[in-house]
Amino acid sequence: MKEFVWQERVYYDDTDAGGIVYHASYLKMMEHARTEWLRALGLEQEALRRDWQRQFVVAGMKIDFRRPARFDDLLDVTVVVQGTGAASIDFQQTVCRAGETLVQADVRVACLHSDTLRPVRLPSQLRQEIANGG
Repeated sequence: MKEFVWQERVYYDDTDAGGIVYHASYLKMMEHARTEWLRALGLEQEALRRDWQRQFVVAGMKIDFRRPARFDDLLDVTVVVQGTGAASIDFQQTVCRAGETLVQADVRVACLHSDTLRPVRLPSQLRQEIANGG
């Protein structure tokens, strides 16, 4: 699948007392990148919830922290679809600085009905975009 890249700047509130990115901040950066990936496909999360009663939640994650990022670094956060299930998407995501991988994660998101919070099939428009290489 095609790689989507979103740039994130490391701000002071992303770091710990030593000026190194706090581990949970990487999760936020990856969430931002997945949201922007959807937006690039022409799908807004709020519209998915409002019009299709769909929302996404992280169902699982395996993450490897390789090297630290620091305050003011400019990072590339990637999103690559690895596969889909009826109600889930598997992603591989990386956080890189100047081409060096700092963090790598396998992320599974589940598609839920926004009222019942039960798994529901991915929207057909999203399936089509993913099939087209999105």
